[in-house]
Amino acid sequence: MTLVTTKTSPWKFSPIPNIEESNFNKILERFYGLGVQGLTKENLQNSLDGRLPNSTDPVIVKINTGSINRQDIPGINHVIDRIKCLEGRNSYTKETIEHMVKRVDQEEVRYISFEDINTKGLTGAKNGQSHSKKDTWGIYAYNKGVHFEESDSTIETSRGGSHGVGKIASNAASDLHMMYFANCDEHGDQHLGGTVQLIEHLYEDQCYRSTGYFADLKNDDTTPKFYPYENEFHPVFEKKTRGLKIIIPYLRSEFDSEEEIIKTVCDSFFISILDRRLEVHINDHVITADTIENYLNSGHYYNQEVSEMKKVFTPLYVKTYKNERPRDIVVSNGEKDYQFKLYFKYDEAIVKGRVAIVRTIGMKIEDFAVKSNATKPFNAVLIGGLDEDGYLKSLENESHTKISAEDIKDPILKRHATRFINNLSKEIAKIIDEEMKRNNPTDGVMDTKDLLYIIETEFKQDLSNAYGAVKINQGKEVVKTTDVTTKKNTKKKGDKKGSVKAQNTGVKRTRRNNPTGTADELQESGAEIYSVSPNLVERLILKNHEFIQFNFKEIPEMKNTTSCNLSFNLIDGMGEEYKDEFKLKENYSAVIDQHSGSSCVIENESIKDVSIRDGIVKLKLDLKPNYNRALKFVYYVEV
Repeated sequence: MTLVTTKTSPWKFSPIPNIEESNFNKILERFYGLGVQGLTKENLQNSLDGRLPNSTDPVIVKINTGSINRQDIPGINHVIDRIKCLEGRNSYTKETIEHMVKRVDQEEVRYISFEDINTKGLTGAKNGQSHSKKDTWGIYAYNKGVHFEESDSTIETSRGGSHGVGKIASNAASDLHMMYFANCDEHGDQHLGGTVQLIEHLYEDQCYRSTGYFADLKNDDTTPKFYPYENEFHPVFEKKTRGLKIIIPYLRSEFDSEEEIIKTVCDSFFISILDRRLEVHINDHVITADTIENYLNSGHYYNQEVSEMKKVFTPLYVKTYKNERPRDIVVSNGEKDYQFKLYFKYDEAIVKGRVAIVRTIGMKIEDFAVKSNATKPFNAVLIGGLDEDGYLKSLENESHTKISAEDIKDPILKRHATRFINNLSKEIAKIIDEEMKRNNPTDGVMDTKDLLYIIETEFKQDLSNAYGAVKINQGKEVVKTTDVTTKKNTKKKGDKKGSVKAQNTGVKRTRRNNPTGTADELQESGAEIYSVSPNLVERLILKNHEFIQFNFKEIPEMKNTTSCNLSFNLIDGMGEEYKDEFKLKENYSAVIDQHSGSSCVIENESIKDVSIRDGIVKLKLDLKPNYNRALKFVYYVEV
């Protein structure tokens, strides 16, 4: 490696013969899209991975935001010189470079730092770019797409990181794509390094790679190698106790949010905090096992109404984890069984059920939606052991926010992953179903043989106001039945022949936006869609069968109709409708048209070609064991 003009600069870029890649690293954009949440999660996960072996003390992470004078940033003028010579060759790079140039002349620069304590820090900094697996400084500082692997397989399995790309998350948070890392090792040696992510560029008549390293360059046996600088820089860049400190100058304004950082710490690491394995200081805030609930119970950070917790579930997770006894569940991927602890809470006030999937380091991966049970009233936390942790790790995406089979290339492993995720849903669904039945006793539990399930009158009346019989047809006006009665329309004296007033028919013209999109989609094919008022529907559940009758006798638009298609949408107690949450084939083993006695075809979540006789539809549905008898629906009719 020969470096030309950069030897006198504190920042080193490797020379290349010509420019071939004119784009910024795509991973920068990916982590930028994750915002301060992704930045915080990545750095805290790295700190937990670096915990001291055999130590019972919690890892402490100090997150500070503040301002620093531009000239106190090590080597900043050299980076600015490079940025000013960048040349964009497409609209995206031109826009990014223009943004960087606008930021370079700030006198006061915002920064964020992540400093960990009770951690190992990086080893072998004095050896620089040694290419030794034992020297973690060289791997962290100078190798892309690589992460240090622990010699202890148990520790390696429990580590949060694995993809080797998370280091660039810190660069993505900077307007100039730069970051520094200060290290203090077990011997007390203190060093500072850094990286900047630009594009391949021409500087002083020489082409260079996109990545610059804040490093010294020394010849070792005629081979030039990078070495870190001894840390004698501004106090913001100091690290005097064992561990690692990340410093990100030119912090993007959209990342500069103390509130979002606090919520991310609570959302992603509540288990490690509750288990006293992690303590986080955010400026003047301290989040520990003793204080985390102060934040969770504060309306400033979290919605306190259980019925309104539809996207963020952390307050529920913490209560579930602290108050519920774990259940053992076994999930197979078709080749191996995995053992998990499931902390499960059933609560009718919950409108969206989610499972926090948590790694053994105490980091939440995702809010897992159990297939066909996303609107069930439950909350759960899932934690496995080391084997389970290793497998979950293989299913994580790069940003540690989801388990998925999508990115797995090997077809066999991909099939195993898909089966595991499906079986995870099935096993948790069994528990949900058991709790639903226990909390909503049905026939077979009571002495009554025939237990009638009818939507509550009050609910029907409320729903009637919101969901009438609605006709949507190729952009014409919308007709809504607000209150359908059995009284026939009568012609009043003086009315023109054949005229009927809306108030007598129970039909009035109005405008209505279809909440599900179903009608709009079918409308394109010329179909007519009706949302059915609950006053027109009767439901009866007898043992393992459900009987549904629709009365369309007094709906003029359907008087000459002899068949229709039916579809169901779930609706919660607040009147909110959920599209595609209810799967017909997963809940009904058969659907019988009682007029004809024949089975109906279920296709695209619709029951096809149901007969209408004298304005009446009669269906018999055979229930599967997992069917939840307490569900409420809005029915759609296509004719």
